[in-house]
Amino acid sequence: MKMIQDRRRFLTTLTAAGATGLIGPPSSNAQDGRLETTSIRIAKIAGICIAPQYVADELLRAEGFTDIRYVATNAGVEAALSLARGDLDFTANFAPPLIIPIDAGEPITIVGGEHIGCFELFAKEGIRSIADLKGKTVGVQGLGSSQHVFVSTMAAHVGLDPARDIYWVTSSSIKPMELFAEGKIDAFLGFPPEPQELRARNIGRVIVNSVSDRPWSRYFCCVLAGHRDYVRRHPIATKRFLRAIIKATDLCGTQPEQVAQRLVAGGFTPRYDHALQALKEIPYAKWREYDAEDTLRFYSLRLREAGMIKATPNKILTDGADWRFWNELKRELKS
Repeated sequence: MKMIQDRRRFLTTLTAAGATGLIGPPSSNAQDGRLETTSIRIAKIAGICIAPQYVADELLRAEGFTDIRYVATNAGVEAALSLARGDLDFTANFAPPLIIPIDAGEPITIVGGEHIGCFELFAKEGIRSIADLKGKTVGVQGLGSSQHVFVSTMAAHVGLDPARDIYWVTSSSIKPMELFAEGKIDAFLGFPPEPQELRARNIGRVIVNSVSDRPWSRYFCCVLAGHRDYVRRHPIATKRFLRAIIKATDLCGTQPEQVAQRLVAGGFTPRYDHALQALKEIPYAKWREYDAEDTLRFYSLRLREAGMIKATPNKILTDGADWRFWNELKRELKS
């Protein structure tokens, strides 16, 4: 009964938001044209920072989608490769794990930004900066994961060789966060709801927060990407998907309590308090202030520094980005 009440409350919020202009004017479906397809497959990962795509169902249905499926995958390069294989139509992902397969020629097109910041790097006492990670053990979900790629880019940015100077620890039986909590590794990079749990348990200290620490806080963390063929063959569906996610992003910033309830009710996370804390800490409402193209340029340079890609930023943008819909919707959905 509570789940039904929460869903009704959320739908009421959507209706009220549309009426007050909170999430922009009603969708201009007639102006867009006829949907080429009403089916869409979206990635589902363990992190809840990409909450907009998890609470966008009703907005997607309002855009005309009737077959909305969430496909389980792991974050990072694995999610990007699932997209490239055609297992997904769209995903929100940390930008670098999308850039890496684009550099390798995979059919991925980044179409816009989603939110700024969500990663927090926890470390033991005595480790105060990225440079202090030299010779230390860092736990990540896997090589190629968002965590591994982000720490690698940060390390290269301060002159470390991430392949030689850091000892990467992965585990299939014990989560890296628990290895850090048990004192078995020196540092751990987490994304919601992991940082919220570690802080609640008073474990470790944060040495980098991508919400507030420059240069990382100046760029999108997660961006939205589609399979190249879907974007090319279904431009109207692509624009309507992006519109729904942008509106859901605004709701995450303005109605965090309702969104947190929806995340728990939908089985995306078990803890309401951690979800609410994450939603309040991530500046979802600031998406209009950031430049998705600058984000790709910045991270392409960082990945080149780390030796993880060969292409120039211009090559990545030419091969793997299409800003048509993003730019149109930024004009349409003015605050």
